[in-house]
Amino acid sequence: MNKGVDMSLNAFAKLNILEQTESFIGRHIGPDEVETEAMLASVKAESLDDLSNQIIPESIRLPEPIALDAPQTEEAVLDYLKQISQKNTLHKNYIGMGYHPTYVPAVIQRNVLENPGWYTAYTPYQPEIAQGRLEAILNFQQMTLDLTGMDLASASLLDEATAAAEAMAMARRMSKNKKSQQFFIDSQTFPQTIDVVKTRAKLLNIEVVVGDLQCLPQLDVFGALIQYPNSQGEVCDIVPAIEAVHSKKGLVAVSADIMALLLLKPPGELGADIVLGSSQRFGVPMGYGGPHAAFFATQDKYKRSMPGRIIGVSVDVNGKKALRMAMQTREQHIRREKATSNICTAQVLLANMASFYAVYHGPKGLKNIASRIHRLTQILAIGLANSGLTKKGMKLINQSYFDTLTLEVGEHLDAILTRAKTAEVNLRIDPAGTIGLSLNETTNRADIEQLWQILLGEPARELNIEQIDQEICTGSQSCIPAAYQRKTDYLTHPIFNAYHSETEMMRYLKRLENKDLALNHSMIALGSCTMKLNAAAEMMPISWPEFASMHPFAPIEQAAGYQQLIQELEQMLVTITGYDSVCMQPNSGAQGEYAGLLAIRHYLNANGGSDRNICLIPSSAHGTNPASAALAGMKVMVVACDTNGNVDLEDLRAKAGSVAEQLACIMITYPSTHGVFEESIKEICDVVHEFGGQVYMDGANMNAQVGLTQPGFIGSDVSHLNLHKTFAIPHGGGGPGMGPIGVKSHLAPYVPNHSVINLEGSEHQGGAVSAAPYGSAGILPISWAYIAMTGAKGQKLSTQYALLNANYLATKLSEHYPILYSGRNGRVAHECIIDLRHIKAISGITEVDIAKRLNDYGFHAPTMSFPVAGTFMIEPTESESKAELDRFIEAMVSIRMEITRIESDDWHPEDNPLKNAPHTQQVLSQAHWDHSYSREQAVFPASWSKDNKFWPSVGRIDDVFGDRNLVCTCPPIEAYEE
Repeated sequence: MNKGVDMSLNAFAKLNILEQTESFIGRHIGPDEVETEAMLASVKAESLDDLSNQIIPESIRLPEPIALDAPQTEEAVLDYLKQISQKNTLHKNYIGMGYHPTYVPAVIQRNVLENPGWYTAYTPYQPEIAQGRLEAILNFQQMTLDLTGMDLASASLLDEATAAAEAMAMARRMSKNKKSQQFFIDSQTFPQTIDVVKTRAKLLNIEVVVGDLQCLPQLDVFGALIQYPNSQGEVCDIVPAIEAVHSKKGLVAVSADIMALLLLKPPGELGADIVLGSSQRFGVPMGYGGPHAAFFATQDKYKRSMPGRIIGVSVDVNGKKALRMAMQTREQHIRREKATSNICTAQVLLANMASFYAVYHGPKGLKNIASRIHRLTQILAIGLANSGLTKKGMKLINQSYFDTLTLEVGEHLDAILTRAKTAEVNLRIDPAGTIGLSLNETTNRADIEQLWQILLGEPARELNIEQIDQEICTGSQSCIPAAYQRKTDYLTHPIFNAYHSETEMMRYLKRLENKDLALNHSMIALGSCTMKLNAAAEMMPISWPEFASMHPFAPIEQAAGYQQLIQELEQMLVTITGYDSVCMQPNSGAQGEYAGLLAIRHYLNANGGSDRNICLIPSSAHGTNPASAALAGMKVMVVACDTNGNVDLEDLRAKAGSVAEQLACIMITYPSTHGVFEESIKEICDVVHEFGGQVYMDGANMNAQVGLTQPGFIGSDVSHLNLHKTFAIPHGGGGPGMGPIGVKSHLAPYVPNHSVINLEGSEHQGGAVSAAPYGSAGILPISWAYIAMTGAKGQKLSTQYALLNANYLATKLSEHYPILYSGRNGRVAHECIIDLRHIKAISGITEVDIAKRLNDYGFHAPTMSFPVAGTFMIEPTESESKAELDRFIEAMVSIRMEITRIESDDWHPEDNPLKNAPHTQQVLSQAHWDHSYSREQAVFPASWSKDNKFWPSVGRIDDVFGDRNLVCTCPPIEAYEE
């Protein structure tokens, strides 16, 4: 039977050829009719409903289906989204403020952004099968170091504003001025950055002082943030300000324009301690605010305090150069409530695009782009000055600039704005009544003439572009001060000087892609990460110009299509979750946690609960939970779990009662981090509410609830929703993520707002948590399309098949590995944990050995040692067919048999296929082979591997060598030739 069929409660019903509206459901869900019946028989369930009823407590089951619209075909959804997109009016944007039109090189758009080999990969925790994206991210780090003049760079952060907030926290940790609680922000910093930093500072008891740089010598601060060039475009002399902060033993963070740094002196040469900014200008669409990768760099002495991930160079067991995550955010998660950052995902896919933009253009090409932008800005500025701007009662504020001009226009403001609107041009309007404009990569001669006419109200006949250009070329005066003109080279590494033809670039991208295992090769059964299908039809709209080219601060009426899309998606999520309202701003799951906790704190503060700052967190929780609570200014109290992995109700009640007057909330994941539906979840909610607290339900496992139960129905007050897990946005090698929050009505007024675009429904002025009002809005069409194409029926079936696939795996694997936790009727939820500790005790084979051996079978390892050390947490998702599940089961069973040979001394405990895994082509081709197992056993352990072999590009990586020899820059070209 065709897989694209309607489905009954038991399996598939026959397709009515006249009704094809549900055809996507069968393409999203892996098992077909025959496979479904076989799997149900294996788990001893009569139907999908019977299985889900065995798993989910009766008290929390929804009494009726969720009220989503009927599922639509891919064609209908794409047609509707196209109609929505065309409601967006794309004016020419000179708003700037950290967001600029750019050209995405077609070779990068087609081969990276639109390529599942890049967008379906997971975070490179298994580096042996992730060398391609690791090289791309290492290139990003090298690019960042070269342009900023710093010692060490991270592998990207979420956006410029949150990177600035991280810089503030880092300055507080590392400053030797421990008595100060003041952090200074240059008043000419982008307003959204000031907004986000203030939000972060408030609950950490940091006093933010916003003022002129000239004030710094009189202030006693632990740190400062300076925009370079500033928001008005001025290239100010910032060295005195840096020296003033250093004299107080504080740290200075400089928020820099990445394109400007091609012509401006690097902040590292000016004395900056931290340099950050957005890489969006390097070939990443504006996307109504994101996703965009932020860069972040610092001095070597601060490396242990740096937020985010760092990619480093090490060697494998054969001495070959190999890349890995040298330092990573999960170090923060191990610290839990003592964490200084809650970052989990980053914007890796977008960082890759930016790094490839630099590789493709190279240093000469990039300098040409920056110089052209700057030259056009000069032509406009000089032309305006020559036109008698002052006589018209207007004034150019800038004494210096790179690409941004600010003008005092006085009584001409309304006339200029009217002309701009007629010409479909967006300018920046400052609170002081000035007008600003930022030129960009797409600006041309005709645009300069149009801007002249808009500003002066007359044809550009007097604008002699050729003459002005000649004057610029022959003149000695520069609009960039001599002391701030760049003298040092950048991007001298061969990697940035070898791939400038499209042919070479295409082949380079393909070589890197071939080194990475992604969903386009095999299933990735990572527990708690939900690597489900990211359908091509869902992905297509993000490349449409109407969605991709919208500026986040464009007038709201120009974004009517986005507004409709966002409102419809919010309503879909309200229907699915049982909450009353959804806020789209958080641009990662961890940011969603933080935003949800802020809503709780603001609500409590407004209702007499300002002393409530204790957050209860089960011992099994994700590491981001206590980290987010710490950032929200809360004190964490850990609640014990019983032997079955469930929250210990007695311990919960005792601890909640002991801090009844200070209790703010509980953070709980449901189904639990142990992969079971806890029977007492309603009672847990009741206990916390009884003592005056709120219930935060972590949305990491929401994909086991959709259509069957709801956090709002269960009794939760707020949840974040990982759209990149439950709702089909791809992981992109470690991001983008999206973490909107759903809230009950009493919390709705306290969700984040935004200083630039006021958000309807948020009455509280608690500030923003992301740079853009709607976070990474550019990827929201993916989740909208996924929900629209599945509808209520498909959403429920997706959940039921996630439960079926997980229980099928657990049933089959339980014959060979102990299942650590199970819930009612011996069932697991959407994931299961297999216990490998006994194997280690008997044979010496560790979970790492098994993970690396799975690479030889062509599989990515499940989640290792979380939430319990020495275990695998496996989540197959609904998108994998029985045939693919059986391949994975066969691999795991085969590995167990290999371990048996070690236990029986048939293979040496240190020389066997597991300890030596993964095996590379290089190892296979060696003339000498002295192992007790054959080459075929090493590299072709299963029949299918001969037909579809994935070759790890390096052997097992030496982490100890990498730790002792921390190198986070591109290795010499000889290493690539090897």
